[in-house]
Amino acid sequence: MVDYVFPPHAVAALQINGTDQRFPVRRVYCVGRNYAGHAREMGSDPDREPPFFFCKPGDAAAVVPVAPGTVAELPYPPQTSNYHYECELVVAIGAGGSNISVDDAPKHIFGYAVGLDMTRRDLQGKMKDAGRPWEIGKAFDYSAPVGALRRAAEAPGVESAAIALALDGAVRQSSSTDHMIWSVAETIANLSTLFRLEPGDLIFTGTPEGVGAVTRGQSLTGSIEGLSSISVKFI
Repeated sequence: MVDYVFPPHAVAALQINGTDQRFPVRRVYCVGRNYAGHAREMGSDPDREPPFFFCKPGDAAAVVPVAPGTVAELPYPPQTSNYHYECELVVAIGAGGSNISVDDAPKHIFGYAVGLDMTRRDLQGKMKDAGRPWEIGKAFDYSAPVGALRRAAEAPGVESAAIALALDGAVRQSSSTDHMIWSVAETIANLSTLFRLEPGDLIFTGTPEGVGAVTRGQSLTGSIEGLSSISVKFI
């Protein structure tokens, strides 16, 4: 029998803004094509598509906490030549439940952060064309950098806030979180019919139009009004 030592780095934990506390991550859910502009640029019709979900790993290999005022240096991933950024509002679940109503959904939110849903777009495209799962395009090491969490009570306007991403200082994505097709509450309600949500779950709520490629040596800064921005550089 082989003894197993639980790796100390296996659990990702996000900084909670203004405190020394950390938010341990359990699972990471992502909403696909939740902004009409992005759905169209990806070749879909946002008026016909109900919400759909995919997952990223919740461990510290994939979820990279980025402290305010710092620039995280991340390795450019293997097996891709078309590595895309997607800036997103991330929702942290603080109270679990199944079949949560839209009206009750806000009670389950611990807080919010800015996240980057990094995507090996060329590999994702190959999987789409073959009708296969997206994991190699979406669920890999360093694929989910996330900034510091701000408690929900401290971010009252987050669902109608400016969201933007800059590549080497040049703005590439610029929109508002109220352009989501499915609101945060609707997303939680829908997702909770498919999975029981638990404290520690993160939900990446989709990205606006303007996604594109980043290469080695370039930097990204993602921001949402009222939240701590996130900055990363690829090496």
